[in-house]
Amino acid sequence: MKEQWQEFLTDNGAIIDGNTVLHFGNPEQERRVVLNGNVMVDLSHLGLIAAYGKDSQSFLQNQFCNDVRAITPTVSHLSGHCSPKGRLLSVFRLVQRGETYYLELPYEILEDTLKKLRMYILRSQVTLEDNSDALVRMGLNGPTADKLLQEAIGGDVPQAANDVTQTADLTIIRIAAPSPRFEIWGELEPMQQLWGRLNVHAAPVGVDIWEWLEIQSGVPVVTKATVDAFVPQMLNLESLGGVSFSKGCYPGQEVVARMRYLGKLKRRMYLGHVDCDLAPQIGDSVYAAGADSAQGTGKIVRIQPAPDGGFDLLAVIVIESADHEPIHLQDQNGPVLQIKPLPYAFESYGKVSGD
Repeated sequence: MKEQWQEFLTDNGAIIDGNTVLHFGNPEQERRVVLNGNVMVDLSHLGLIAAYGKDSQSFLQNQFCNDVRAITPTVSHLSGHCSPKGRLLSVFRLVQRGETYYLELPYEILEDTLKKLRMYILRSQVTLEDNSDALVRMGLNGPTADKLLQEAIGGDVPQAANDVTQTADLTIIRIAAPSPRFEIWGELEPMQQLWGRLNVHAAPVGVDIWEWLEIQSGVPVVTKATVDAFVPQMLNLESLGGVSFSKGCYPGQEVVARMRYLGKLKRRMYLGHVDCDLAPQIGDSVYAAGADSAQGTGKIVRIQPAPDGGFDLLAVIVIESADHEPIHLQDQNGPVLQIKPLPYAFESYGKVSGD
């Protein structure tokens, strides 16, 4: 986190641990506010990889599962980097600002992601580097977040999910969500000024609130606990426009395409709620009541405390089990996972068979 930005947030009441704003003094109240009010969040817990140079677009195009040619200063998309076996090593938002492409992803996997991508540079004229502190980033969400942001910047904001508006000082990205939701990127001074304007009508909250909003929006993530565990379709990445099936080759492309066209998807990601006292962890297994195997029928991808108690989560689960059997945490007799509807539809894969 940029030192001057950290000092600014601390002066505004933030409780910070490393790169993460934990809360602004009352985390329980912050969770209640998000249900009906506008909230704003510092996003320094997310890392930022910059890619620039003559061959940057072609290099990224050959590595990622989405079409990098569709990314422009006015269009952003989710994408992913797969292993040769088609398993996701990272999921990120790809944004173009000027001549530079940025990958926004969990800070905990940034160094590993940089290392893997640099292995493929060879003679390409592209530079990849950690730019996490180069730009201040914040999130804004709420029922009137679009109007509030428009008034604060004195101009138009993006209207559709993944659209981007560039001003002289700011990059504004519309995020798919049940409520109007945005990411805003910029240099230190204009971001400090924007924070001050928004602070009048939006409540500053900790990073857990943004992560909970990601869960409600059905947005997947890859962390150290789930690296190389799922193909993109298991994380619903294609339902979020994060996979292109016409862009050409990239690592794992044959596996990803075969799963789509041969109808072999057996697991996918579900939104759920569980009432329990002990917080489950990312990577923990879930269990079907009628399953013969004790190894579990799925894994938790994201989880956060719910505003009304218990925990909301995203988990990759065997489709047949999720559709027909109770799903439990911890073991086959543990707390029951209540499956909830996602804000988007699943793509059809025809007959479900083994992976």
